[in-house]
Amino acid sequence: MAIHSSNNNYFYIMFICSLLFGICSSQLTSNFYDSTCPKALSIIKSAVASAVAKEHRMGASLLRLHFHDCFGCDASILLDDTLTFTGEKTAAPNLNSVRGFDVIDNIKSQLESACPGIVSCADILAIAARDSVVSLGGPSWNVGLGRRDSTSASKDAATKDIPSPLLDLSGLITAFSNKGFTTQEMVVLSGAHTTGQARCQIFRGRIYNETNIDTNFATSMKSNCPSSDGDSNLTALDVTTNVLFDNAYFKNLVNNKGLLHSDQQLFISGGSTNSLVTNYSNSYSAFFADFASAMVKMGNLSPLTGTTGQIRANCTKVN
Repeated sequence: MAIHSSNNNYFYIMFICSLLFGICSSQLTSNFYDSTCPKALSIIKSAVASAVAKEHRMGASLLRLHFHDCFGCDASILLDDTLTFTGEKTAAPNLNSVRGFDVIDNIKSQLESACPGIVSCADILAIAARDSVVSLGGPSWNVGLGRRDSTSASKDAATKDIPSPLLDLSGLITAFSNKGFTTQEMVVLSGAHTTGQARCQIFRGRIYNETNIDTNFATSMKSNCPSSDGDSNLTALDVTTNVLFDNAYFKNLVNNKGLLHSDQQLFISGGSTNSLVTNYSNSYSAFFADFASAMVKMGNLSPLTGTTGQIRANCTKVN
């Protein structure tokens, strides 16, 4: 069967784009729903603002949902297990960690009432992440829209792709580079830890065993994280201004007050990323601008567009 040259060109461009970068944003546009669901952005913004006002931590949770989904941007993280696949919710980086599913479900329900079958769950995650950051005092950015939802999910892929909080600097650089990010983008995206919380089990090794940590800070953290109990006890990732999205995270690293091992790895003796951390600790405007740019790039990681995937009616299951 003959294939028109225009189709050949399209598939060639898509192939090269994905081969080189795993990124293809040409089909994503910020005005994608202007005619088909004009109230979409306001519905999502209102729901996010309400959820964050009710619980500030939810802002960090919604941002994290998008991040963990994008390491594909196809809403695969929202799918429950089925007889044919084991979803991502129980993958090690997500189990007892990712949250905010109820907020996404509420938003989807409102959107299905306003414009059935139009707005994808993947786009909801991307917009909710942006609106969460704004709700916490952080920067805004234009979210490209037009993603479609996956029809499957992979626990193994999520386990493999999402960077571990136990990684050293070289491992972090490699993990982000594998997704097309520069070292600078890895550092600025790590700044999302200026808000949110972590479980004792994740940072116990740092506060009890590592030496590049402020002693008073370590002592304070131990009060809520015993050496052999309290695995699920929560502590703020940024103990200074946890309910604000600001550059305090980087100031903490300069003072050896990073809670996670992977956080403090960004500022270590002779570290290649020290100057980046110092720059962001001194300039919240530089952090905001670079974070916004990196979030746009992350939101464009391998989206499903056109006729691939589907628009789920319920984010937790395939149509």
